[in-house]
Amino acid sequence: MFKSLIKYLTLTFIFMIGCISSQNQDDLSALQDDAIKPFPENPYYWQYKGEPIWLVGGSWQDNLFNHPNGLEEHLDRMVSVGANYVRNVMSHRNVGNVFAYEQDDNGLFHLDRFNDEYWDRFEHFLKLTYDRDIIVQLEIWATWDHYEDHQSLGGWSFHPFNPENNTTYDAETSKLPVEVDYPPQTNPTDHPFFRTVPELDNNQVVLNFQQEYVNKILSYSLEYPHILYTMNNETGEEVEWGDYWADYVRAKANEKGLTIQITDMRRNENIRSDDHGYILDQPERYTFLDISQNNAFSGIGEQHYHNILYIRERISDHPRPINNNKNYGAARGGEEESVTRMGRILFGGAASARFHRPHPYEDPAYFEAKSDFGLGLSPRAQKVIQSISKVTEVLEFEKTEPRNDLLSNRAENEAYLLAEPGVQYAVYFPAGGTVNVEMESTGSDYQYRWINLDEGDWSESGTLTASDQTEISAPDSGHWIIVLQIEQDL
Repeated sequence: MFKSLIKYLTLTFIFMIGCISSQNQDDLSALQDDAIKPFPENPYYWQYKGEPIWLVGGSWQDNLFNHPNGLEEHLDRMVSVGANYVRNVMSHRNVGNVFAYEQDDNGLFHLDRFNDEYWDRFEHFLKLTYDRDIIVQLEIWATWDHYEDHQSLGGWSFHPFNPENNTTYDAETSKLPVEVDYPPQTNPTDHPFFRTVPELDNNQVVLNFQQEYVNKILSYSLEYPHILYTMNNETGEEVEWGDYWADYVRAKANEKGLTIQITDMRRNENIRSDDHGYILDQPERYTFLDISQNNAFSGIGEQHYHNILYIRERISDHPRPINNNKNYGAARGGEEESVTRMGRILFGGAASARFHRPHPYEDPAYFEAKSDFGLGLSPRAQKVIQSISKVTEVLEFEKTEPRNDLLSNRAENEAYLLAEPGVQYAVYFPAGGTVNVEMESTGSDYQYRWINLDEGDWSESGTLTASDQTEISAPDSGHWIIVLQIEQDL
């Protein structure tokens, strides 16, 4: 009798374990099916939950997770204007932010004890964005927190990994400096924090704690399908540093049976440089790209557009999404140029565009006050985001390509074209104008609609008969997009 009971309980336990395992596999399969990934029919673009998606956004801070007050309201405002994309740097640089590690009464950090508040904020942020279908581009190493002091709490003098700030190791044991008096650079520095990996200094004392920090991030983020992974925020350090973490993060995801999307972001504003090329030429390691630095001084006017086309051509043997996580503001070419970049990014065949945050005010009440570093989610940014969102809702962008070769009678920077010839066309005018479009299906009627990026809603609409050289004139000056589609109800 006793043996029969033991056998029954054993079989029951095995059955329960099998059911749990099966449920876990089902959950994992659903996570992978929903996950953000390149759209298989056109991998220059993303898909999420099985549908193509164009990512557009703007927000008031780089590290939204560490600003919980008003976060839900801010995300809801984003969604209300069609935004579906945020940047999140794992940073602690602002008043009201908390650090990742516990501090004792002397203000010293314990690198073997995490601060629950920091991670609760992170988890809360991930849940809020997931519930709203907002894609998060997560930047693991917040480089500006590791060099000279930056904003109120950013910089090496505040950082838990600084030997003077923790109880875990000293400068001699860790081989880390106590002072760093320079900002992130375009070229590699001698900062030993970014040389700990085996391919460089192989500093296992510090690397072990770096790994535990990344493990902690992944313990939350890998539970969600809406995360894109960027190893660094605009780093100029040795590429071996980024390679190590890309491989490390991917291996941790693979252990869970997950496939995730990874890139690294270089600081060099010349996106045709060798270090950018290093990322471009490794499609297996870096499964998407971020060319945010093209949206700075080097990407002004039509050159900005040609740089995007250069990237598309460079990766044409292994196409993948080209993100623009930061579109700088008035300080980098003027506010009109910033708005124009949003249009050029879309019409250059890139996969995402996001207004960079404005000057780093630390009080949320002032986040709309300036647009120097970026338009953020200011009133103007909201209109532009809403307009672009409406365009990508009706334009089957994943079926189009940049086709300025079909334009004539065009001045420099006057107009940009996306086309699926014979089916749909879209023209962007940064400042009004008139161009001719070579359209197939001559004699066919195309339904069209206009939107001004600063108005946020469709205006004029009607029917147009295509010709070999269809003349298109913007209704007025300003940022206008026309979408023309054959056999589509308005």
